[in-house]
Amino acid sequence: MWPFSRKRARAKEAPGGELGRRGEKLARRILKKHGLKILAANYRCPAGEADLIALDPSTRKEYGAETIAFVEVKTRRSDRYTDPASAVDAAKRRRLRKIADCYLNSREAEGYAVRFDVVSIVLQPGAEPKVRYIPNAFQG
Repeated sequence: MWPFSRKRARAKEAPGGELGRRGEKLARRILKKHGLKILAANYRCPAGEADLIALDPSTRKEYGAETIAFVEVKTRRSDRYTDPASAVDAAKRRRLRKIADCYLNSREAEGYAVRFDVVSIVLQPGAEPKVRYIPNAFQG
């Protein structure tokens, strides 16, 4: 049998893939509890990927417009050395701004305010999840 005709083994999932999915699912629930409506999950464009994009209608009174929130979810098994939110560094913030531009330019988003949120999650085995929601974590 020719060795190159064998079926390829399925590519292994990236480390933390399941952990990340669990974190994003929990983050969606947290955002909904805060009154946000999820517009997109894992939105991809040439600039990269946004974990979640949500609409915050509660800002209508304060700002005169609803707010579109671009949400970065950081999930870790431990916060022993650092908070997961600290992984949203300057490069990641720049990338999120570009992703936001892609999203907003591809839709009729005039009149909406924009902000960048972070959800920091620690999922330690056998313990309650530690969740920290940081609205307006950095400036756009």
